[in-house]
Amino acid sequence: MDILIAGVGGQGIILASRALASAAVTAGLPVRTAETIGMAQREGSVISHVRLGVQEAGPLIPAGAADILLALEPAEACRNLKYLRPGGRALVSTAPVIPVLAALGSSPYPLEDILAYLQDNLPGCRCLDALALAREAGSPRTLNLVMLGCLVNFGLPFPADVLLAEALKLLPASVHDMNRRAFELGRRALEV
Repeated sequence: MDILIAGVGGQGIILASRALASAAVTAGLPVRTAETIGMAQREGSVISHVRLGVQEAGPLIPAGAADILLALEPAEACRNLKYLRPGGRALVSTAPVIPVLAALGSSPYPLEDILAYLQDNLPGCRCLDALALAREAGSPRTLNLVMLGCLVNFGLPFPADVLLAEALKLLPASVHDMNRRAFELGRRALEV
């Protein structure tokens, strides 16, 4: 299973990919990962490739091959659609991270158009206000755990509790309860 995680710097994409990779290793699956982080510290694009069960291939997911696009930001979902295979599924957080030029009024950020495009052109697309769920859990910084919780409804090759346990190992104990809540809110938001 190939999962591409996309968003912007500060959203916890690298932590999410490491949690997925650790869960795969715990479940006895081979895994390959790679990140492209660019200007991530300045809210630039961050992409993480997670290849579960892959032994003989490299860590980068080829264009048109990802089974799942997990996007923590809507514009980044559009920017990375080229990676999704035909029939692949996308899980998109609807909360935008407005780029500086758009915030200053120099360029638009057409959120409604972006979301409409995703819904109209990706039959397997699920959009949700994951940021609202993260705030409900206690902090916007738990957005990545909300999205991982949602992702467990997409047929991962390991149990949800393994993914949560591996994610919590990467976080300080002081934020475990809040991140557990975020994961559970995400899981329940898309429960099949």
